[in-house]
Amino acid sequence: MSANPRNLQIAAFDYPLPAEKIAAYPLENRDQSRLLQFKNEQISDHCFQELPNEIPSNTWLVFNETKVVPARLIFEKNTGGRIEVFCLEPIAELGDMHQALSNTQAVLIHCLVGGASKWKKGTVLTQEKEGIQLNVELKKKEQDSFVLSFSWRPAYYTFAEILAVFGQTPLPPYLKREAVATDASRYQTVYATKEGSVAAPTAGLHFTPAIMQALDRRSIARAQVILHVGSGTFKPVKALTLSEHQMHYEWIEASLEFLKTWRMRVHQPLLAVGTTSLRTLESLYWMGVKIMNAHADSVPTLSQWEPYHLNTASISVQEALDNLIQWMEIRKLDRLVTQTGLLVAPGYTIKTSSGLITNFHQPRSTLLLLVAALVGDDWKKIYSHALKNDYRFLSYGDSSLLWRYDPIT
Repeated sequence: MSANPRNLQIAAFDYPLPAEKIAAYPLENRDQSRLLQFKNEQISDHCFQELPNEIPSNTWLVFNETKVVPARLIFEKNTGGRIEVFCLEPIAELGDMHQALSNTQAVLIHCLVGGASKWKKGTVLTQEKEGIQLNVELKKKEQDSFVLSFSWRPAYYTFAEILAVFGQTPLPPYLKREAVATDASRYQTVYATKEGSVAAPTAGLHFTPAIMQALDRRSIARAQVILHVGSGTFKPVKALTLSEHQMHYEWIEASLEFLKTWRMRVHQPLLAVGTTSLRTLESLYWMGVKIMNAHADSVPTLSQWEPYHLNTASISVQEALDNLIQWMEIRKLDRLVTQTGLLVAPGYTIKTSSGLITNFHQPRSTLLLLVAALVGDDWKKIYSHALKNDYRFLSYGDSSLLWRYDPIT
């Protein structure tokens, strides 16, 4: 059972991050980024092109193949004011963003709104481009967002097509710049397939076809899951302790084929490409546990603190997978699509992965907490080394390859 981190002080996961250390733009070549490796309590410096040679050949990598949608829109009011809209997720009835993107005529979306004080409820903002008219109305304010109604003419266009015409790349707010043309491709992994994220799984931004080919030559297997990244990934934890922080839910997907592959490889080292992949893998384990404990009829979801209350002392990853696979086969499901609110923080025992490929994350963020759960207090040593040696931080920054002390074999 994992120790409950509710009483952790978030101040313990702060560090000074000078603005000049944040990479505002990507490097010209993805795989020319630097790679910090942490292995056996030692740090070494590499180029990302060296990654395939640093991974044992019996390891397999799990990627998040979600695709970023152009979820940022700018409207100009008749009075000259500017309203910025950042789409987060559809209302619950519409399912995940990928499902909402197929809607025609209209859609209701939870959004962040810049300049909301200048936008009165009921006022419709309109924009026209390429023979399409887009109308957006503010419906209601919620605690952390607004519900906006999007409608358009001609009504036969899908919401995905509307965003492709009117939307911009949703760069993280901490980059403090407007998106440029190259961001449309660079803020996207080369293996992205299924639209649904409003933020990139940035660990994957360093991979190129050449890196993939090098992995193949070393017989390093690859597999894919999906976690559609929400804007909560940008959110620093503002509460004093984790007990006061509400973790964001995100949609995940895994195929039955993937789960069976994982079951066959369960004794091989697994390397998660990105915090989103690791969060998905851990969530799938817990869903297998929940099914074993409760014999669920509906698709299981996972709340923030749930894993910390489940007794799993004797439940292996293999057993959890067996249960999840059997549950899906009985219901003739070839894909599991559900939501996770899992919070991985120090005190949590990672079950599924021997290591993690990831960027360098914001102070006081849930992503940094996940890293600390993997490597313990050595996260401070790792980040101090990166800062002193001019690594580039955050979404467009450099990469790290972090191995557990007790890798799963």
